[in-house]
Amino acid sequence: MTLLPQLRAALLALLIGGFALPASATPEADTENQPATQTDASEIVRLSDQQMRGDASYTELTMNIIRPDWTRSMSMKSWTKGQDLSLVLVTAPARDKGSASLKRQREMWNWLPGIERVIKIAPSMLGQSWMGSDFTNDDLINQSSIVVDYHHSLVGEEVFDGDLSYVIDAVAKPDAPVVWSKVRLWISKQTHLQRKVEFYDEFDELVNTLNTFEVQQMGGRALATRMEMIPADKPGQKTEMITHAAQFDFAIDEAFFSQSQMKTLRD
Repeated sequence: MTLLPQLRAALLALLIGGFALPASATPEADTENQPATQTDASEIVRLSDQQMRGDASYTELTMNIIRPDWTRSMSMKSWTKGQDLSLVLVTAPARDKGSASLKRQREMWNWLPGIERVIKIAPSMLGQSWMGSDFTNDDLINQSSIVVDYHHSLVGEEVFDGDLSYVIDAVAKPDAPVVWSKVRLWISKQTHLQRKVEFYDEFDELVNTLNTFEVQQMGGRALATRMEMIPADKPGQKTEMITHAAQFDFAIDEAFFSQSQMKTLRD
């Protein structure tokens, strides 16, 4: 529900999401006692994507866009089905209420009720900001591509926020339709949640860092209820996502994820 595996997750849906997998599940391979292989790392990433997304998901969340001299908050709802379908509806403030984003496979559209227009997001716009936040359109449309569009390697283990985590480098495959050339992930050994993610450009320079906190049971599974995206070169700037409610693995028709639904959906 990944606005996220959440928004990845999210936005998470958008940046928020998950598959029907118990929070206590562990990788099939014993990576702690065996040499790190690409197969091991890929399996961990796959399990993480499943844990964060679900066959279907629904989330209610608040996005806080924080700048050195101002802060703006938005409330939203997010629905996902599998890896390819997601819909995000902005419910507040009044000036943004009714705005929506739709993802179907690798295509994305925004609905702007103020001008009553649907705008398709071109590939050249994937790296641009979503709703003025530090999340990009690519973070939404390609939230599941970390599984299929990257080669994975296990580089070690580290503790993040008290959570022992696998550290995995994901390097984009040649010609993969993604913005980030490399992504480094900290994936919890206990829950398989992505606790930290670093995003690198084609010059191997750090662009954004996603941190997640306050893991709670919500909707029958473990979920990081607060995440923050921090740009590397903009001190004092970040975007925070707070999840208030979540449901997973319910029946929802694929027809729900349509442009007509995006334009008529109400709070």
